[in-house]
Amino acid sequence: MEKKVTVIIPNYNGLKFMEPCFKALEAQSDKNFELLVVDNGSTDGSVEWLKDRNIPSVFLEKNTGFSGAVNVGIRHAKTPYVILLNNDTEPEPDYVKELVHAMDRSPKIFSVSSKMIQLYHKELMDDAGDMYSILGWAYQRGVGQSIKGYQTARSVFAACAGAAIYRREVFDEIGGFDESHFAYLEDIDVGYRAKIYGYENVYCPTAVVYHVGSGTSGSKYNSFKVRLAARNNIYLNYKNMPVLQLLVNLLPILAGTFVKYLFFKKIGFASDYMEGLKEGLRTAKNTRKVPFRMSHLGNYFRIEGELIFGTFLYIWEFLRRKLKIFR
Repeated sequence: MEKKVTVIIPNYNGLKFMEPCFKALEAQSDKNFELLVVDNGSTDGSVEWLKDRNIPSVFLEKNTGFSGAVNVGIRHAKTPYVILLNNDTEPEPDYVKELVHAMDRSPKIFSVSSKMIQLYHKELMDDAGDMYSILGWAYQRGVGQSIKGYQTARSVFAACAGAAIYRREVFDEIGGFDESHFAYLEDIDVGYRAKIYGYENVYCPTAVVYHVGSGTSGSKYNSFKVRLAARNNIYLNYKNMPVLQLLVNLLPILAGTFVKYLFFKKIGFASDYMEGLKEGLRTAKNTRKVPFRMSHLGNYFRIEGELIFGTFLYIWEFLRRKLKIFR
């Protein structure tokens, strides 16, 4: 049987996660998939571990970031679909089967986001699809909420690339993951681009995967992560919003940026956040901006509506976490 999907695992010094991740892949009910690891110049023994087990791999000489690694994997893949899977994950047995089934439903689906559950708190969600807001805030839908509340398939702004499936041929049309991002928000960016071109991103609750979270960066907040995310947030808006939309959304984006600054100041990362913003403003012109086309005008209006909706959804989920309701 011709294989439909290639599972691509980007790896950078993730040896400690390899065994459980590959054990979970070996237990898949649908074994009709290719496997490819793209190693980003690891120095922790990952290369030797992969070679000893004859696991199909591409070994890069240096760390090209998440975007660079998965782009290499996507270019090597020959299957119609590709699954991008973080090394710090453990998918349930029907994970691959359910993602492929969800993609088969419509050729207009670009990506499907899985039901990501916190590995060490299996009663809580990690991600039920990524969302974006008019404030310029990207966030994980459902994070910290009970897994019981996210049982329905629905449209999302973008798939979380830590455990999602993509239609490979669409990358030829919209471009791959932007390597100027290196890491962080690159999945929101590619999902945003797909929406501009009229494609859909959806959430599949039956494709379940357990996720450690921050397995490569090591923590939820650190200087490297805060700086890159701030820079990439500038890139994200600049590249995907036409000038008029940027002007319309300028005040909400500035307000969101100020609130984030206050948050990072409170936890000791204000200087990193500001450095990231400055770098983003200084280098945004070097990124690949999506060309405006009149044929995409309706898609821009739909996206604007989603950004407004995403803001209200963020507020609702934030209050749920703080008040500990519906947990």
